[in-house]
Amino acid sequence: MQRIKIHHPKLSISAKCRLLSISRASVYYQPQPRPAAEMALLRQIDQYFLDNPCLGSRKMTALLRRDGQSVSRKKVQRLMRQLGIQAVYAKPNTSQPHPLHPTYPYLLRGLEINRANQVWCSDITYIPMQRGFLYLVAVMDWYSRNVLSWRVSNTLEADFCVGALQDALRHFGTPAIFNTDQGSQFTSQAFTGTLQDAGVQISMDGRGRYLDNIFIERLWRTVKHECIYLHAPATGTALNALLKRWIHYYNQQRPHQSLNYQTPHEFYLASLTGSSTLNMQPPALAA
Repeated sequence: MQRIKIHHPKLSISAKCRLLSISRASVYYQPQPRPAAEMALLRQIDQYFLDNPCLGSRKMTALLRRDGQSVSRKKVQRLMRQLGIQAVYAKPNTSQPHPLHPTYPYLLRGLEINRANQVWCSDITYIPMQRGFLYLVAVMDWYSRNVLSWRVSNTLEADFCVGALQDALRHFGTPAIFNTDQGSQFTSQAFTGTLQDAGVQISMDGRGRYLDNIFIERLWRTVKHECIYLHAPATGTALNALLKRWIHYYNQQRPHQSLNYQTPHEFYLASLTGSSTLNMQPPALAA
């Protein structure tokens, strides 16, 4: 991200802008908060999608209109794109990946995942705030559902995703496979290069394949219903403090039925140590 120091002893603002190929107006631009009505609409779309990820823009528009929202389908499409959500069904490939961002095949189809640190996964979700929205990325161990690291950002630059990845590698070692979607943050050289340097195989979902990364999608549903929508943090600082408490609770206090009513942290440690109490494996995901 380019930043300009307004006061410089030798360069004028015009000269700085010419060097960076940007307009002078952009230097003085101050972002404005989104209207409250639009923020409420974004949150409503997000909640509908969490409850039914098969909703496309047409059905989403119909539901919103039934709730009294005077909204066009084009606006709903635009807001869904901003949230990074799309209906769960196979679609034709109408876009090409950036030539500098290669994608990788999906490696989990038919794979038996039976131990911690065999497969990690990551994803980004939108977090509604009172006067805007932020983005949350998390790294999760697929087998145990243990959240290994997370970060919040006000932009979709790749650096906060790379930071979360580096945190997880530093504290939990190296997985055999790392799975993500084909988002630009995860296909960037900074992200894939970090994985390649660590000797990790890279796996990526097919386009529009929500179920390819299902466990972290379930995490987003849980964190929003049990944390974000109940407490409605007003600032980034408040959101970070709230997520820190809730993710600790999720990892170490919240039992999972699919984990034989152990917590993700207990299940993760039991797998690493070969504990005899580990008597139930998470169900395999059908391809």
